[in-house]
Amino acid sequence: MTFLQPWLLAALPLMTLPLIIHLINQRRFQTLPWAAMQFLLAAKALSRGYSRLRHWLIMALRMLAVAALILAVARPLSRGWLALAAGGRPDSAIVIIDRSPSMQARQAAGGESKLDTGRRQVAAALATLRADRVMVVVDPVRGPQEVAAPEAIVDLATTGPSAAAADLPSLMRATYDFIRENAAGTTEVWICSDQRANDWRPDDGGWSGIRDAFAKLPQQVRFQLLAYSAAATGNVAVRVTSVRLETLGRDRRLVATITLSRQTEGESVALPVKFEIGGVTSAVDVKLDGHEAVLANHVIPLERSAITRGWGRVTIPADADPADNDFYFVYDVPPPRRSVVVAEDPASSRVLELMAGIPADRSEVDVEVVKPDSLATIDWNTVAAVFWQGSLPEGRNAEEVEALVKRGGQAVFFPPERPARGEFMGCSWGEWSDDAKATTAESWRTDQDLLANTLAGSALPLGEVEIHRSCALRGDLAPLATLAEGEPLVARAAGVDGVTFVATTPAARDSTLATEGVVLYAIVQRAIDRGLQSLGNARQLDAGPAAVEVNEVAWNRVAGGDAAPSTEAGWHAGVFSRGERLVAVNRPATEDTSPAVADERIDALFRGLSFARISGEAGDTDGIVQEIWRAFLITMLIALAVEGLLSLPRSHAHDPAGRRTRPLEAAA
Repeated sequence: MTFLQPWLLAALPLMTLPLIIHLINQRRFQTLPWAAMQFLLAAKALSRGYSRLRHWLIMALRMLAVAALILAVARPLSRGWLALAAGGRPDSAIVIIDRSPSMQARQAAGGESKLDTGRRQVAAALATLRADRVMVVVDPVRGPQEVAAPEAIVDLATTGPSAAAADLPSLMRATYDFIRENAAGTTEVWICSDQRANDWRPDDGGWSGIRDAFAKLPQQVRFQLLAYSAAATGNVAVRVTSVRLETLGRDRRLVATITLSRQTEGESVALPVKFEIGGVTSAVDVKLDGHEAVLANHVIPLERSAITRGWGRVTIPADADPADNDFYFVYDVPPPRRSVVVAEDPASSRVLELMAGIPADRSEVDVEVVKPDSLATIDWNTVAAVFWQGSLPEGRNAEEVEALVKRGGQAVFFPPERPARGEFMGCSWGEWSDDAKATTAESWRTDQDLLANTLAGSALPLGEVEIHRSCALRGDLAPLATLAEGEPLVARAAGVDGVTFVATTPAARDSTLATEGVVLYAIVQRAIDRGLQSLGNARQLDAGPAAVEVNEVAWNRVAGGDAAPSTEAGWHAGVFSRGERLVAVNRPATEDTSPAVADERIDALFRGLSFARISGEAGDTDGIVQEIWRAFLITMLIALAVEGLLSLPRSHAHDPAGRRTRPLEAAA
């Protein structure tokens, strides 16, 4: 239990005053035996048990009344409705706010969102606790920002909704750095979140380091999690999976693929999907069964007078979460699908060249096959992806490939026949396996990245690909597919979106990637598609750090997010322009399908730390921290009233003649 005046608890020993007074009074009288009264004592023994119990009850009630008075004056607090949290008034309070799109979900149409409920409840709690300093952290780069008063959290622009994921590990690191560098005293860290997996990243290896770092701080740090983990009932998200501009003679059209998804299955429903392009609106009904529905290659004719570059928006009717009911897109004449193949093995080189040279549409294709010593002739500014089979790039070649990745291009690496000691982006090749028996992939990620399910929802047949030999991978890696032994088959360099490693080659001696070509074709074409997003004048970006460039003053907001601060342009959905370039910023794909992390998993992340959870729902009106001194005063009054009733003299009995008789005499 928490108290606003904890120093008054030092007076609790005063509750023993009634007992002390009773003991002192007992010493004032001496007991002497008197033979004439012995028969009266025998008669009184019949009521001695009740009398002794009554005396002890009176004593306990008097002590309870004194204790209740002291506790009431100390101003006790109740946290989490019925939950009681330990600790006193903090010197500092740091509020970590999850502003991701899923936090805008509501329990009822027109009701308060999870984010608004969390901000209001946190502000009210901190106002009651009266912390000396209150800070808010929503961006790991800026770190905690001090606010003038807890009430300011509710209306602060930077605590409002955003289209970006929260990245709790980074926010926790920023909080730790602040506490360590500012030598703050007792600190409470309040986390307001809906526990979505894409925000918390429970598999991130950095959580153990974060936990250990907080445990070693000399000052006391307490964590309070306000969890709004209930899924939004009936919520549907819309997303533009792909869009391209096609020209047929003098006619032009957009070919778009739209995905509708929901986390929980519900009744089959037909949703009207509305397209807004250049002031022209059209709509089409999409039937949603199960978790996902795909409107593939939907054709939208464009007027002949329309320019070749533009933007649009896809919208569905309002539901529980308005943050995922629309999606912006931009389009332009697509750049050539230019890729580079670097391979030491002729068989692998030929397969990769064929896979890269067969696009799924009629786009212009350019595949260049070169040797590592000829890369100086490549114009990397026009390359979408590089497929590299051989020793990892070094020196100037490594710098060129790294520059390609940093500007949004893709690099996919296949192992060399003789692995060297070199590394790229902190990763390197190990030794080849020598298993005589072929193996297959045991598991792979189907929700995102190069091995994601098809537009129709079917999984890639990676389990049918036989792996005769695989090369071990070393370094900081995020596995996308693993073999039966747990070794990674396909992995991404941790923290680098554009670098992927495949632990075998398309050569027949190593695998059936070439003969079972669907998986390899998907990897190659998806890598090129992702790399193309960094080329041309129309780009799609996820809100957050990836879209930080649109925070520059030179970018103009064309659509969306009008109420967002200009300094946070890259954190909100919309369309931005600079010269001939157009950028559409939207929520990450994981926001549409990411489940909530189980409470037990969250508890494990804070194991060994002072941690408490308060569960709530959007629209909750109860306070999470309340003064309950009134309850103690009521307890005191009840204790005094009962004590008074027990102290009343016993009622007298009457004989048949109507004479009043003392109880003892009647008993005799």
